[in-house]
Amino acid sequence: MSTTGSQVDPVTVEIIRNALNAAADDMNATLIRSAYTPIIYEGGDCVVALLDADHQVLGQSAGLPIFLGNLETCTRATEERFGRGVWRPGDVWILNDSYLGGTHLNDVTIFGPVFVAAGTDDEQLVGFTASRAHWIDVGSKDPGGSMDSTSIFQEGLRLGPQRLVVGGVEQEGLVDVISTNVRFPYPTLGDMRAMVACTTMGEKRLQEVVERFGLEVLLGARDEIFRQTEALERAVIAQIPDGVYSAEGVLDSDGVALDVPVPIRLDVTVRGESIDLDVTGSADQQTGPVNCGVAQAVSALRVGYKLLVSPDLPGNGGSFRTMTTQVRRGSVLGAVAPAACQWYFSHLGLLIDLVAKALAPAVPDRVAGASFGDSMIVLTAGNDPRSGRDYVTLEATVGGWGGWEGSDGETALINNVNGSLKDLPVEVLETRYPMRITEYRVRPDSGGAGRYRGGDGVVREYEMLTDCTVSLWFERSQQPAWGLFGGQDAVGPDVVVNPGRPDERRVLKANGMPLRAGDVLRCSTGGGGGYGPAAERDPQRIRDDVLDGHLTPAGARDQYGLDTTA
Repeated sequence: MSTTGSQVDPVTVEIIRNALNAAADDMNATLIRSAYTPIIYEGGDCVVALLDADHQVLGQSAGLPIFLGNLETCTRATEERFGRGVWRPGDVWILNDSYLGGTHLNDVTIFGPVFVAAGTDDEQLVGFTASRAHWIDVGSKDPGGSMDSTSIFQEGLRLGPQRLVVGGVEQEGLVDVISTNVRFPYPTLGDMRAMVACTTMGEKRLQEVVERFGLEVLLGARDEIFRQTEALERAVIAQIPDGVYSAEGVLDSDGVALDVPVPIRLDVTVRGESIDLDVTGSADQQTGPVNCGVAQAVSALRVGYKLLVSPDLPGNGGSFRTMTTQVRRGSVLGAVAPAACQWYFSHLGLLIDLVAKALAPAVPDRVAGASFGDSMIVLTAGNDPRSGRDYVTLEATVGGWGGWEGSDGETALINNVNGSLKDLPVEVLETRYPMRITEYRVRPDSGGAGRYRGGDGVVREYEMLTDCTVSLWFERSQQPAWGLFGGQDAVGPDVVVNPGRPDERRVLKANGMPLRAGDVLRCSTGGGGGYGPAAERDPQRIRDDVLDGHLTPAGARDQYGLDTTA
């Protein structure tokens, strides 16, 4: 799909821009409404995109930012492996290889080509539709995923690009391979078919756009949309002073060597209208499951870039043309087989915050203090005595974001990796699984103090109603969310088993930890970093924070030196 050079009037360009984004929204709604598991239909752990025939993004729905500009990696990899002629009408493909897609094996990508009639007997390839969603289990050594895997071969069924549907017919052999290698075949195949329906919806919507406007007009509008996006991003980069900006951070551990931090380093070079983000100085590939493929590291850098450069623009093929990335193969951000990749996202959330930290001296009005930074995963598995069936739950929890020039940070928000993903409602957890949520509240005093304070984390307490296992992945305790320009650091996460009992214990990472009926798990997430000196915060706002539950009276006194009881 090459550039046509044709001029399209601005009104038509805007109509097509919105038609493409609306098509992506229709795809997303189809997937979420058709899915079988709560992680998709309640949590929204999915993303969709429309691509042109050159694998450039035409429209992308709200979803996980960490997949930004990443779905096209799967269609490109397929074409590079099999050739351009591999695309056929009515085919749908599947892929979940961590080293191609960049994420863990649970993130499955399903995609297919879009053709339109080009003559009496011919059809022309005009683009692709793609969706990615989290499957609740892909046959890893532990239900739902392992927090202590050391090889990709412990993490489940790994599929390179292959046809799931051929000419409109589902391939029974491949479906059988999937169903016999996962613990929950019925909901898994339900989610799979919801994703196929999503790609079909996207195909229909893109065909409608071509039929309405004609391919030449669509191509001309696409070129103009891309041109506008690139020009806007170049203008913003040009305002940043030239130079090299750096930032460093650490993960608590790789999940296996629990006392060994994992360093992440970012160097940002700005020259004129161009920006380069280099993470080659980060740690080598790790034994534990914190590694990711290059494609995912690039996506995280794109998220950090976009938050500062073009947060209000939908992502498209014109995005990131002024941006280059450097990722070292064999590093924790450029994993090679057989590296474990199950919890690939922890260093990506850190990396997004590091982009803001590095560029803070150059663009102080665009950056925020660090966020709580990680998905803070709670995974439970067992047998539900009410139904006699095995179950597995997976939940990403919420926390505090950093303060910024003009506003306090958000409280109880999903982390920047996950975007529009939601934590699971209490009612869903208690209805579907043998547990009771005994407490769910804001965690006061957890945000960093500042002229603009960081947002707060939350406290969520689970009482187990049957024997089960719990796996945990809580991060950023060694380096909680940092403040900027004199703002204070936030409080990090805390997880307590059976608080106040003789067998009370604290743990942040665990794999298959056994709990008994009646045991309690209290999970507290971290806050966001503050922005600006705490001494500059308006005393009335501090009093309001106490009234609103963001600060306790003791927190107001300790963090701001203000006695709110007087």
